[in-house]
Amino acid sequence: MIDIIEVNSDKDMKDFLQFPFELYQNCAEWVPPITKEEKAVFDKQNNPVFEHADAKLFLAKRQGKVLGRIAALINWVEIREQQKHKVRFGWYDVVDEIQVSQKLLEAVSDWGKAHNMRYVEGPMGFSNMDKAGLLTEGFEHKNTMITWYHYPYQKEHLEQLGYKKQAEWVEFQIKIFDQKDAPEKVKKFATVIAERYQLKPLEFRSRKALIPYVDEMFDLLNKTYDKLQTFVPIQPHQVAHYKKKYFRYIHPDFIKCVVDANGKLVAFAITMPSFSEALKKVNGKLFPFGFLHILRAQRNNHKASFYLIGIDPEYQNKGVTAMIFQAMQDLFNKRGITDVETNPELEENSAIQKMWKNYDHKLHKRRRTYKKEL
Repeated sequence: MIDIIEVNSDKDMKDFLQFPFELYQNCAEWVPPITKEEKAVFDKQNNPVFEHADAKLFLAKRQGKVLGRIAALINWVEIREQQKHKVRFGWYDVVDEIQVSQKLLEAVSDWGKAHNMRYVEGPMGFSNMDKAGLLTEGFEHKNTMITWYHYPYQKEHLEQLGYKKQAEWVEFQIKIFDQKDAPEKVKKFATVIAERYQLKPLEFRSRKALIPYVDEMFDLLNKTYDKLQTFVPIQPHQVAHYKKKYFRYIHPDFIKCVVDANGKLVAFAITMPSFSEALKKVNGKLFPFGFLHILRAQRNNHKASFYLIGIDPEYQNKGVTAMIFQAMQDLFNKRGITDVETNPELEENSAIQKMWKNYDHKLHKRRRTYKKEL
């Protein structure tokens, strides 16, 4: 018999956070999250998303043993402003028993129905700044710090239970040229675009110098992605939270911006050294010594990950990406980075995918969300 338990105690939360470490303990490709950060996501006192969202966490157990977990989420901005009456599910990890998936998803659906939702979709977090998508291809590759890993059977569970594909994301591996081999046309085009539109690249030597531009970056994100199917506007009260959560991982060298003649931000890109190997060693705990692996990954790494790219719609077809890529090329060459992995891009987001056309690139992962009417 499978029992579904709502997470209501510290013991339940510990089980919820610990279960993936048991499920994937023998999986070389699974990259664990930082447990303290995962717990903070669901802390209503500290995560501002709860000003406009609700959540319920569930565990599946048999005779006290945890068999799976899931989070049910409602983002009220999405419902009130976009009229998308959906209950989201995320943090979906289960053993290979379809009945476990069925029971957990029924708990999500029942909670959604109680709030008059019309369909369920996931896996996804509260917003576009959270992890999203079930891994469906590329199981032989490690996940990045902002993506989930899943076993192949989880896709089979969802499809057997009547869930249909909703959105699909793709991820790419990109080889970075040596400085002498970098495409000359990109270098020349970057110069031409800068002169034609009176644009200027920005370099940052400290996080302090970067802070004045962070709010503009989030505004630009809203403009860049607001037409995509999964987008929910980032609320002002969430910005400070994301600054705190992610910016400690980002060295200012890895942020490139372009401004116009008036100093207005028109494009930016955020990359990070790859933390996948470091997080494997950290195994969920930054202290007492886990943070040393993070520091080493920041300083000495031949891999990097694209995290966010934002381009003002007014400049999206004017070649401004050439300026971003030229700045990134110079950075990667300086730091000895030879391999870059993109984070998930919606399959239909061709504007972003065209950015890799001048580089040796390979689509190596796919992930998707699934939908079911209630």
